[in-house]
Formats: sequence, C-alpha cells, structure tokens
Amino acid sequence: MTRDVWVFLFLSFLSFLSAMPLFVNTSSPYSSQHPSHASECDALLQFSQSFTISWYASARYCDDLGSANTSYPKTVSWQKGTDCCSWDGVTCHMSKDYVIGLDLSCSWLQGTLHSNNTLFSLRNLQRLNLAGNNFTGSQISSRFGILTGLTHLNLSVSFFSGIIPLEMISHNLSSLISLDLSSGYILLDTQSGQISFCLTVEEDRSFRRFISNLTQLRELALDYIDMSRVSLTSFTNLSSTLTSLSLEYCLLQGTFPINIFHLPNLRILSLSDNYHLKGALPQTNWSSSPLVRLDLSNTKFHGPIPNSVGNLTTLEYLDFSDSEFTGSVPPTLGNLDRLSFLVLGGINLSGTVDFDMFARLKNLEYLQLGGNFNVMLPNNGNFSFPRLKSLTLDGVNLTEFPYFLSSLEELELLDLSGNKINGPIPEWFGRVWSNTLTDLDLSSNNFFGEIPSSICQLSSLNGLVLSDNRLNGTIPRCLGNLSNLFNLHLVDNQLQGPLPRSLANCMSLQRFRVSYNEIHDTFPHWLLNATQALEHLDLQSNMFHGVINEIPLPPQLEVLYLSNNQFSGQLVSFRNSNVGLVDLANNNFDGPLPIPPPTVWFYFVANNKFSGDIPHQLCNATLLDVVNLSNNSLTGSIPHCFINLTASVLDLGANKLVGRIPEIFFSGNNLRTIRLSQNRLEGTLPRSLVNCKNLEVLDLSENELEDGFPYWLDTLSNLQVLNLRSNNFRGLINSSRKNNHPFPKLHIFDLSDNSFYGHLPAKYIANFIAMKDKARSASQYMWVNGTRGTIPAYTRETYQDSVTVVIKGYSIELVRILSVFTTIDLSRNIFEGDIPELVGDLKALKGLNLSHNKLTGKIPSSVGNLTNLEWLDLSSNKLNGQIPRGLADLSWLCWLNLSNNQLVGPVPRSTQFDTFNHSFDGNPGLCGHPLPKACGIDDQKSPPPTSREDGEKKAQFGHWIEWKAVAMGYGCGISFGISAGYIMLETRKPKWLVRKVERWLERIVEKKSRRKTNRPKKNAARRNHARRSTEGQ
Repeated sequence: MTRDVWVFLFLSFLSFLSAMPLFVNTSSPYSSQHPSHASECDALLQFSQSFTISWYASARYCDDLGSANTSYPKTVSWQKGTDCCSWDGVTCHMSKDYVIGLDLSCSWLQGTLHSNNTLFSLRNLQRLNLAGNNFTGSQISSRFGILTGLTHLNLSVSFFSGIIPLEMISHNLSSLISLDLSSGYILLDTQSGQISFCLTVEEDRSFRRFISNLTQLRELALDYIDMSRVSLTSFTNLSSTLTSLSLEYCLLQGTFPINIFHLPNLRILSLSDNYHLKGALPQTNWSSSPLVRLDLSNTKFHGPIPNSVGNLTTLEYLDFSDSEFTGSVPPTLGNLDRLSFLVLGGINLSGTVDFDMFARLKNLEYLQLGGNFNVMLPNNGNFSFPRLKSLTLDGVNLTEFPYFLSSLEELELLDLSGNKINGPIPEWFGRVWSNTLTDLDLSSNNFFGEIPSSICQLSSLNGLVLSDNRLNGTIPRCLGNLSNLFNLHLVDNQLQGPLPRSLANCMSLQRFRVSYNEIHDTFPHWLLNATQALEHLDLQSNMFHGVINEIPLPPQLEVLYLSNNQFSGQLVSFRNSNVGLVDLANNNFDGPLPIPPPTVWFYFVANNKFSGDIPHQLCNATLLDVVNLSNNSLTGSIPHCFINLTASVLDLGANKLVGRIPEIFFSGNNLRTIRLSQNRLEGTLPRSLVNCKNLEVLDLSENELEDGFPYWLDTLSNLQVLNLRSNNFRGLINSSRKNNHPFPKLHIFDLSDNSFYGHLPAKYIANFIAMKDKARSASQYMWVNGTRGTIPAYTRETYQDSVTVVIKGYSIELVRILSVFTTIDLSRNIFEGDIPELVGDLKALKGLNLSHNKLTGKIPSSVGNLTNLEWLDLSSNKLNGQIPRGLADLSWLCWLNLSNNQLVGPVPRSTQFDTFNHSFDGNPGLCGHPLPKACGIDDQKSPPPTSREDGEKKAQFGHWIEWKAVAMGYGCGISFGISAGYIMLETRKPKWLVRKVERWLERIVEKKSRRKTNRPKKNAARRNHARRSTEGQ
C-alpha cells in the first residue's frame, strides 16, 4: 500500500513539472529569467515593428524646442540576423550577452504601447529611456512592474495618459534611482477653453507610499502631471539621497515644506509654474546646500530673499521670476561666481541695485532683471561679461543707453524694454553684433529719430521689437535684407510713408506688426503672396486705404488686424483660409457681412457699413468665442442657429435687427457679455437667459421689448451690468423670492425710460453688495479675454465691454467700462412712495438718477453717507421737506438736480452747493443762495474750509485723472473725462492720446508674454539633463 502511494506521488510530481510552462509567464513566450540572446533580439525587433516611424512623433520635443537631442529613427537600422548588442540604442552586459539598456529617446516611434508588447520580456533591463516619442492612447502599463531590475526609467513627453500606477512602481520597482514620467503637454478643449492633463496622480495615500518605498531614488521628475490631490506633506518623506526634484506645472497648492531645501544631496529643485504654490526660503542655516539649479518662477513663494543665498556657491541656475518675493535684492548674489543663468524679473522687489554686483559673475550666460527696483549703472562703467549671451533689463528705470554693451561681442539676445531711455538708437549695433544678435527688444522707451540702417547689418536677427517709442521716418528698405527675420514689431511709433516692398524678401517672416503708426499705403497683397510663413499681420490704426473685395489669405495666417483704417469694398468671404482672428472694425466696408472660415474664434467687424441679414453660415464657425457685429446696418432677425455657438461675447448692438430674441441660450453656455442694444427687437425676454451662469453684462437697451421685470435673472451671481433702458417694460419690480442675495455683483443698474411702477425695489437695493464696497476704488476695465485656439497669448484679442448710460442729462457711450463705475438709473418710470433710507448703504455709488417719477416724502438723510457720489438727479418728483445738510457735505458731488419738486427751507451752503446754479429751480418753497429768493434770515456763513485730508484726496484724485483715467474720467471731472474719452476714441483724435489709452491694456499682456518668450527653453534644458542622467550613473 505504501509503495502504491509513493508511485502515485512520483507520477503527480512528473505531471506537475510537465505542466509548469503553462503556469509560468503564460503571457510571454519567454519563461526564463535570462532568456536567450537570440530571443531578446527577436523581442526587440517585434517591439520596433509594433510602431510606425514618423518625424512628427519626436519633432516638437526633440527638435522644435531647441533641444540638444536631434531626433532620428534609431530602430530603422536594426537588422534581423545581426547581433542586437550592436544596434543603435541597445546596451548589453559586458560579460553576458543579455540586454541591460535600451535608449530609444527621440526615435520617431508612433503608436500604442500595449501591455503584451515584447518590450516587457526584456527582464534584465536596468535602464529604459522612451522619452520624446508619441505613444498616444497608451497608459503607463502595470507590466512595467515585471522589469524589477530597472534603476533608470524615463517615459517623459511621450503622450502617455491616464492614472500613474504608483502602487506598481513603489512595490515592484523599488530599485529605481532615476524616474522621469513628465508629461510635458496639456490638453486644450477648443470649445470651452478648459485645459486638462494627460497624466494624473489619483490620490495622496498611494503617492505617500510611493515616496516612502523608493529609498534609493536620486532623481524624480513629474512635470506637467496633475498632482492637485497630493498633500505637500508627502514630500517630507523624500529620501536624503535625492539629488534632483522637478515638479513643474503640477497644480501643486499649499505651503511647500521648507525642510526640502535642507536635503543634504539635493542639487536640482524646480517648482516653476505652480501658480498656487506658497512657500518661503530658509532664512537661517542655509549655507551647506549643494544646490546647482533652483527654479521657483511663477509661484507664490514670498518673503525676503535671504542674504544666505550668497552662500550657495555651487549654484549655476537661479530663477525667481514672477514670484512674490519682497524686499531688496541681496548684494550677496554677487558671490555666486558659478552662476550661468540668473532671472529676477517680474518680482515686487524694491530699492536700487548696483549693477556692479552682477559684473562680478563672469560665468553668466543669461541675465534677466525686471520689477519695481532700479538698476544703477555707474558712469563710464566698463563691465566685462565674457560669456553673456542673453541680457534682459526690463522696466528697471534706465534713463541712458548702457554703452558697456558694445563690449559684449557674443550677445545673442538684448531686451531693454520698459525703461525711460531717451535718444536715438545707437548706430554701432550692426558693427558689434552683425553675426551674433538674434533678438533685439527696445520697446516701451523714449527712443526717437529714424530707425538706423545699421540694424540691417544684424544678419542673424530673428526678432526685432521697437514698439512704443517715438521713432519717425519711413521703415528702412534694407530690413528686407534680414532673411532670418520672423518677428518684426514696430507698433505705436510715428512711422510714415508706405511699407517697403523689400519686406517681401523676408521669407521667414511670421509676425509683422505696424499698428498705431501713420503708414499711408494700400493693402499689402504683395506681402501675403511673397511669404509662406506669415501667421500674424497687424495693420490696425494707420492710414491704410483702398478698395478690398477679396483677401486671398495664405493657409498659415492665423491673425488679421485691419481695424481703424480707411479700407472699403465688399468682402464676400475668406476663401481657403484658416484664420482664427479677424478684426475689420472701424473701416468703410459695406455690402453683405463676409462669411468667416470655420476656424475663426474672434470675429470683430463693428463700425462698418455692412447690411443685409446675418448669414446662417456664420453658425458654422463653432469655435467662435467673440462675435462683435455692432454698429452696422444689419437687418432681419437673430438667427436661431446661434444656439450652436459657444461664444463668450455676443455683441449685435446698434443695428436694425427685428423680431424676437430667440431661445438660443442653452444650459452650460459660456456667455459673459450679451449686447443687443439699439435695435428694433420686440416681444418678451427669452427665459433661457437664466442659463447664462457666467453672464456679466446684459445690455438690451433701446429696443421695443415688452415684458415685466425679469426677476428670474437675479440668480445670475456674476451679473455686473443690467441695462434695460428705453423699452416697454412695465409692472412692479419684485424679486424671485428664491434668492436671498440677488445681484451681488451688479454695479450698473439701468431701468430708465420704461413703465415700471410701485415702490422702489428696496430688496434689491439692500443686496447690491458691489455698490456697498468702498474698496472698489481700484480701476479695472471690464474685458473678456479671447482664449480659444492655439494662438500665442500675446496675440489673444480682448473684447472691452461698453454700455450707454445717462450722466448729468446726457446720453454717453462708455466705450470702456470701469468696474469701479457704479450707478443706478430708475428715471422716467412711474415709481411712487418714499426713497428708502437704505440707499445710504450704497457707499460705492457714483451716480443716482431717480428723476421723472412720482416719488414723495423727504430726501433721506442717509444720502449724506454716499461719500463717493458724483452726480445725483432727483428732479421732477413730488419730494418735500428740507434738503439734508449731509448732502451739502459730499465733497465729490459735482452735479446735482433737485428741480421741480416741493422742497422747502434754506438751501445748505457749501463749496460744492454754491456752484450749483439751476439745481433747485421749480421748488417755490426753497430760499437762499443761489436762488434769488432770500430766506427770512439769509445765512451768510462762509463755507466750511476744506480739510488737509480733503486737499490731499483731491490732489491724489487729480493725479489719478491725469494718468490713469484718460479714457473714462472720474470724480468732478467725470463729465469732461467720459465725454472727452468717448469723443477721442470714436474720432481717434488726438492720436497720441488714443495710442496711450488703447495700448495701456495691450502692454500688460504683451509685457508678460515677452518675459516668457525671451526665457530660454528651460524645460528642454531640464529634460536634457534628465536624459543625460539616465545614461551616466
């Protein structure tokens, strides 16, 4: 019996052995820990054959960004029957033949990396680099966990997507020394303008384990990965062996642990572009750090930059740009003699910096300074920067040209924008930098005279920016000799004459901007025909003229500005065009509205003579973000197909449109501005307007609409402007009763010239929170940024909201709306009863017009609390009682109309009231100055003296008018300021002032973009380092 048992067990054992291949690694043909060399070569061939070869798969990351890695298809040279150890990118063990390294970075691979790919049979891999390819549709497979011997893994910028399998990495790849999973890309939804990330860290707990388990990790790069769910305390567990940590643009938020700065081996720390990441630099015990690279740009790191930063003598790269550091620039920066890259631009630092500090840094290759601080250049300073290739001194209050630059013979980029340099552009530029300089930016200074012809000697020049100066004369013909020129900005000067036809020789020209000059020429068809590179053409605000009936736009053109010229003709369409921005405003075009291409996202044709119906083909442009067809002669009805648009701005004002407003406002729409004023629209309001949750401006004034008050709109919490003036609205004004805080952001409320009746809307007045906030003194224009498409940020057009209001009895169009402009106009209705006392709570109010109603009772004494009030019209009512004394004490009140009421008693005396000549007419019971009727005892007291504080306020106010509110006006000058601003912007005279007003907003965007543009490709540099690190350890 026993013998039979043993026989049975022996046979079972043999059966088990014969079945083992069925259970071991059934998903792979390779079952051994050390597969044969031939099988590994076969696996590599199968791997390469699972992808297509395409230059585009690697071009953007490896070539376009100026990376040191020039892409090429490594696997093309792999041949069956040859030893794979000799193949490009393959490394084998020195004494054994199995594959231990595979570097296929930038190898043009395109396709999906499936989990059953033969790559995962290379069990002996120690180093794997697949960076810079295109594996779109691939997730980071958990099968990477099979490669347990990996020490270096680089999957960066290869279009992997999904959730990163941190659990697999931390459990199976615990030997990792270097890990780079950086995405390098974000996804843009062209419909909504929203961005999303390709790769995501799903939750904090797994990330915390990931950090704790990888105890041998030295290099970690997770750039462009959504890490918003990660708690920053997880980083406190980082291994002390860590030498490199890169977390650029990861949506990190909170306070960064300060102990990371004290890691004993940390050489690289890059946290840039985490816009909500807070933190501070160590103020003490920060002298032994081996940091070589520190990048905190575009974060909320704050506090002073400590003097101890000068102890980081190993630093080679330091970037604090666009952060929130304060204080002064520490002079100890001059001790960092290894620095090759230093950026302190866009920081709120103060004081004066002696430039001699930087002259000691002989290894500098890139220097960027800019912010609130001043840079002092010593007289006759003879500085020497033997390696300097890029110098930016942006907005540091230079008043003279730094002539030491003539000794920098290796300079490639020079940016002196935003200073106060006065004088002609030096002639020696061409002599010194004829073969080196690629980018020159002298914009926003006071340079005058002609553009020197010596600039044409800069044969390597790619970018020339001379905007916002006082340059005159003609554009030099010799600029056509600059064959490498792709960026030519001459905006906002006094340049005259025609465009030089020699510019047709600039075959690489991509962006040509000459707006806000005095160029007198016809449309440059010759330029569009000559170059196949032109993407951006800006001719606005000149004296271009002539008839244009067709513009054959080249397919690469994305931006076309022709506004504010004297063009005419009938444009039918933009044939075969891919243009995204079209601005034809303020010209003399007529005929039918031209049909834009489907690619357009900004369509601005206001102030022309277009006529006829709005073509239904406009609805095919489903990317439209800003639609402005205002101030033309368009007829017919609003197309129902507009429901297909996802625009944020719809401006059809000042046309001849008829019919009802269609129900086109679908749930989830993006509309922020709807302007349908000055048409002939009729009927009731579409209830679908309640779906416009982002709506800020609703202007339906001057139509023939008939409805009750749209109380259902009070749920729109973002609404700032509601204008229903001059329609046929009627009835009581009641709230929806569903909203305890109606219209919290409203600051322009105009229901004038309708048939509303009953009491004034006290509940609404009580809840106008934005009109109560006196802190709303900061002047900001209301605008909508166009954010669609792939056009660079500095070309993104801005739609500036406008509205027509009645100020001091005059109807004035505010072509720019300040968010501080707060007014209520309920005039010319049938309101009755008292003015509620709570109106005195609206302390931010600038204007109040309740005239031409049937109001009774006294003027509430609480109006004396309206300390920002500038005009008040209560005329043509039935108000009685005395004028409140507090009204006379309002120092900002410049215009007052209390005429045609039943007021009695003496007119209060004050400096302001003594200037109001006819404000009290039609009140038989009033007496005293300035009325001819004397009171029983005329009070001849002198007006109260103006306090010192009031004097200072008015002085500051006058300065505010002079420099900050040219277009709008403010305070006692608001009538002149707004009227003059309107006339100026409509007639474009005086031209110099128009330039300053219109360029003020543009420079904000342009200056920010310039910093980004001039900055070297630091992401590429970082990734190059990461790739090198996978090869050299």
